[in-house]
Amino acid sequence: MSRGPFRQPSPMPGFGPAMGITVAMLSIVVLLPIGALLLKGADYGAAGIWATVNRERVWRALWLSFRLSFLAALFNLVFGVVLAWVLSRYRFPGRRLLDAAVDLPFALPTAVAGIALTALYAPNGVFGAALAPLGIKIAYSQWGILIALIFVGLPFVTRTVQPVIEEIDREVEEASATLGASRLTTLRKVILPMLAPAALTGFALALARAVGEYGSVIFIAGNIPLVTEIAPLLIVIQLEEFNYDAAAAIGIVMLLISFALLLAINLIQIWSRRRIGYV
Repeated sequence: MSRGPFRQPSPMPGFGPAMGITVAMLSIVVLLPIGALLLKGADYGAAGIWATVNRERVWRALWLSFRLSFLAALFNLVFGVVLAWVLSRYRFPGRRLLDAAVDLPFALPTAVAGIALTALYAPNGVFGAALAPLGIKIAYSQWGILIALIFVGLPFVTRTVQPVIEEIDREVEEASATLGASRLTTLRKVILPMLAPAALTGFALALARAVGEYGSVIFIAGNIPLVTEIAPLLIVIQLEEFNYDAAAAIGIVMLLISFALLLAINLIQIWSRRRIGYV
């Protein structure tokens, strides 16, 4: 059967059905829930959303959630890249065990992770008891929330950067060394620019996971209003009180802030890719 002059062969067998299934699943999993949230907010009205959000308790919870999520993602960006480099470039006893442990936050239920972290960092826990004489309190404080967010977000950076490191040819580093570049210069001008797009992707994933994290945080946070109360907990409280409009209002604000942050990260990622292309 002849093809038209402008008809191009499909890049993959069954592209049409595969594309239809992909769009349908994306709509069911992502677009419809977001659409329902926005529709609920539209029924509530802009004035109602503002009246719900414009309270000290809500602003404190939003500031706490996004601030600690950003700090946790920033920590994971640095430590996750270092961990991925060690796992990719070095061979040492226990490497496979460490490599498998990176995926533990993926497999461990968030509530179990929260209980385990609380048991470790509580005043009578292993780490909490050791830090108590120094006047350092982890559990039931913002430090505990930060540790929980770091725990759940670390694999996103490591697993995103690790394949890129493994694809980097060692000859690139050797060529840089033969041209007189020091190790620090090679790392700064050769390796890091190549890792930047993947690292930013991992950073965005870790940030998104941390912002919406609930199960691993509520146990170690203590949930003290205006101090350690996170925004997802406020949404759950409103739902338990059958105040669906207020829950939708807080959810919409979190959605808008998250979208703005991810948009900024994606723009930086695009800029970094273009910069690498120009170099």
